[in-house]
Amino acid sequence: MTSSGTNPGGDAVSAAWEVLLPAASAPPRARGRTLQAALREAVRSGRLAQGTRLPSSRDLAADLGVSRGLITEAYEQLTAEGYLRSGRGAGTWVGGAVRAAPPRARDLAPRSPGTRADFVAGTPDLSLFPRAAWAAAQRGVLAELPHHELGYPDPRGLPRLRTALAALLARRRGVVADPERLVVVSGVAQATALLGLVLHARGIDAVGVEDPGSPQHSALYAASGVTAVPLPLDEEGLALGPLQASGVRSVVTTPAHQFPTGIAYSARRRTRLLDWARSVDGFVLEDDYDGDFRYDRAPVGALQGLDPQRVAYTGSVSKSLAPGLRLGWLLVPEALADEVVERKRTLDLGHPALDQALFARFVERGDYDRQLRRCQRAYRDRRDALVAALGEHFPGTRVTGIAAGLHVIAALPGRYGPEAGFVERASAAGVAVRTLPEYSHAGSTAVPEVRLVLGYAHLSPARIREGVRLLAGAERAG
Repeated sequence: MTSSGTNPGGDAVSAAWEVLLPAASAPPRARGRTLQAALREAVRSGRLAQGTRLPSSRDLAADLGVSRGLITEAYEQLTAEGYLRSGRGAGTWVGGAVRAAPPRARDLAPRSPGTRADFVAGTPDLSLFPRAAWAAAQRGVLAELPHHELGYPDPRGLPRLRTALAALLARRRGVVADPERLVVVSGVAQATALLGLVLHARGIDAVGVEDPGSPQHSALYAASGVTAVPLPLDEEGLALGPLQASGVRSVVTTPAHQFPTGIAYSARRRTRLLDWARSVDGFVLEDDYDGDFRYDRAPVGALQGLDPQRVAYTGSVSKSLAPGLRLGWLLVPEALADEVVERKRTLDLGHPALDQALFARFVERGDYDRQLRRCQRAYRDRRDALVAALGEHFPGTRVTGIAAGLHVIAALPGRYGPEAGFVERASAAGVAVRTLPEYSHAGSTAVPEVRLVLGYAHLSPARIREGVRLLAGAERAG
């Protein structure tokens, strides 16, 4: 390499040599492209700064041990693209056109940083993900999948998966599952967005949502151009009087285990809700987000089984396997089916075929049933641990709602209120909690009692006990 001490352009030669030397060892046919890519990236990243004079093609070629033609071609190509500039007899310089900032990949995934115990509801135990069984299913699918199934799939999903899911949902959740009206989606969020787009295109600009309820429903429908109308609940489910007075023709429900109150809709309320939908020529949009997890009896069947022409049913593997899989399903009433499928086609041309084939095999071989049983045992034990810990450290606490799902509602005795002060003391102790009013679409209001929505599925029994102990310690210190 030319010494920078004896050559006024030595610094540039040294910098260019360090940047391009690895590229110079590329296979001969790829060497020119590799040299250009390395030089381009060096300018983008700032390793070769604006205004740097590059060594002559002859000197750099000699130092790198490549032909002068490769260097000349690289200089000419990058000059044409604007990365370099040159003038007759003036040499080649790094240009000033590049303004790209150094690449930075931020992680915007939801986190609860700095907490000693996190009771925020909504997350399953990701350590329960069946890695070995999933890997075995993946190997089997890669070995047997026909080549043509790696092309663009039916936007509804692979027939194999839709058939397997239809049988699973009919057996476990009591739905009327026609594979022709089943659409594989990227979770309940995409199912909600698809329904919102279809309703908006039909001129339906408002949809009722349970209040309190999932905060995602309002945001997802708003993104589709549909206004979410908060509707109150009573002890049997969605209150019918406000629903009828609202003027909406579609409503989102979580009837098997209402989120977050934890109630199950009564049989009478289910019947009257469907009567309402028929009377307004509307639809019920059923989010069965944790319907498989009931601990004191068999789960209540899905509302969709009573009237598949009025109920759109959606669920996912987010609570049973992992939300990061982005895999769910939507059973569509016949009146909406063609429009939903067309929206799915235009959004993403269908769910990834390899993921679908993998999950189909997972369901067909009974692995998914085994996973559901495993999760149910674990989550039942954790619920029991939470209820026992609350009874020990917060005597007089009422745990309301059915024994199901991944969270409980804990109504603490009045001496622990007001609610805002309790949450403030918990946060100071490093314990993340949410209160029931925080899930109100109408906005939370100050209340004297403390009603906590405590998620437990992602915590071991030991962590649950420790978290409740920290909460109790914060109260004593306060």
